[in-house]
Amino acid sequence: MELRSRTRSTAAALAASSAVPPSAASGAQRKRRSNRENDAAKGNDVASPAATRRRGGRSQATAADSVVKKTAKRAKTAARHEEIAAAEPLAGDDATAKAPAQARRRRVVKRNKDGTPEDWETVLSGIKEMRAAQVADVDVAGAEVFFDDAAFPAHVTRFHVLVSALLSSQTKDPVNAAAMRRLTEHGLTVDEMLEIDEHELAQLLRPVGFFNNKAKYIKQVARILKDRAAERGDDVVDIPDTFEDLVALPGIGPKMAHLIMSCAWKTTVGICVDTHVHRISNRLGWAKTWNRTNPKAQDPEKTRKELEAWLPREHWGPINVLLVGFGQTVCLPRGPKCDGCKVSHLCPSAHSSVI
Repeated sequence: MELRSRTRSTAAALAASSAVPPSAASGAQRKRRSNRENDAAKGNDVASPAATRRRGGRSQATAADSVVKKTAKRAKTAARHEEIAAAEPLAGDDATAKAPAQARRRRVVKRNKDGTPEDWETVLSGIKEMRAAQVADVDVAGAEVFFDDAAFPAHVTRFHVLVSALLSSQTKDPVNAAAMRRLTEHGLTVDEMLEIDEHELAQLLRPVGFFNNKAKYIKQVARILKDRAAERGDDVVDIPDTFEDLVALPGIGPKMAHLIMSCAWKTTVGICVDTHVHRISNRLGWAKTWNRTNPKAQDPEKTRKELEAWLPREHWGPINVLLVGFGQTVCLPRGPKCDGCKVSHLCPSAHSSVI
C-alpha cells in the first residue's frame, strides 16, 4: 500500500510539472541559466545541457520544452476535430437536400398488376412530345423514310432495305445514308452486287463500320438470293419474307431482321432493339438487362424479350424510331440532357452515370 501510494504521488507530481504554461517554463529556464552562470563564476563544476545529453541524461529545460510542444499540438488537434464536427450536416439537414444529383437516391420503378412499369404511359407520352419538337438523324436518314419512294421496283427497294439494315450495325444514320446514296448511284441490285469487285464495293461503303466484312456479306447475300430464285424458277430476285429466313442470311442479326420485316414487308413480328432502345429501356426501368459487370458486352435480345412481355403490341413497330430519335437528341449515350428532359422526374437513372 505504501509503495502504491508513493507511485501515485510521483505520477501526480509529474503530471503537475508537465502542465507548466509556456510563460512559466521560459521563466524557469532563465532562472536555471542564471544559477549556472553564478556557479561557473564561483568555480563550481557545472554540466551544460549538451553535456548532460551526451552522458545519456536529459536537461530539465529540454523536458519542459517537449511538454509544452506536445500540449500545444494536442490542443490544436482537438480544435480541428471540433471544427470538422461543426461543419458536418446532421441527418435531415438542408445540406443533404443540396447534395449533388449523382448522390441522390435512385427512384425505384414499381410494376403494376399486369406487369407493366408504373407510369410507363406517362413516360411514353412525354417522349413523344419531345420527339415532335426536335428532328433527329433517324427522321431524315433512317430506313423508314429513306426507302419510302417509288423510284425502284418493289423487290429492288426491299433489297435496298436489307442492305441498309446490314450496314446499320456500328454505323450512324447519316453515314449509312451517304453509303446507300453511293451504292444506288453505282447500281444497287442483286445482279450488280454479284458483278462488282469486293474491294471496290468496300470502298463504296467506307467509312461504314466494318466495311470490309459488310462488303463480303452483301456479295454472299446476293449470291444466296440469286440461287434461291433460280431454284424456284423465279425471274424476280426478292428477299425472304419471314424473320427466320432473314436471320439465316450472312450478316443479318435479329435486330436487323425485325427492321427489315417492318420496313420492307410492313409486318411487325417483334421489337427492333438497337443500342438506343436497349440503353433507354434500362435507364427508364422498363427492362433490367444492362450488363453492369461488362458494359461493352450488352445483349439487346434480352431487352427485346422483356419489352415484348409487357408492351402492348400496337407499340412494337413505332417504339424503335421513337426511342432511337430520343437517344440521338435527349437521352444521349454520354452526357444525357436530363435537365431538359420532360420525364426525368419519373426516370430512375436521371442525373446518373450508372447506365
